[in-house]
Amino acid sequence: MKKNCTKLAMAFLIVLSLNSCATVFGGRVGECQRTQPAPGQPGRQIRVVALIADVILFWPGAIVDFATGAIYRPCDVKK
Repeated sequence: MKKNCTKLAMAFLIVLSLNSCATVFGGRVGECQRTQPAPGQPGRQIRVVALIADVILFWPGAIVDFATGAIYRPCDVKK
């Protein structure tokens, strides 16, 4: 019984640590979300709902979202 509880707790912690709302629910990350803007250009806008959800649910998810660029809104570039 103790082994099962330990395994369940470990699985829960792993799932919780990998939870990052913008990465999971945000769709594909575009090139403009991955690259930093050049000096003098406006900064990227952040998905506020995803940031709040990351902070409330589990804050390391915000680190994952910023590292992947998924926290930033997609660019509306039409060619």
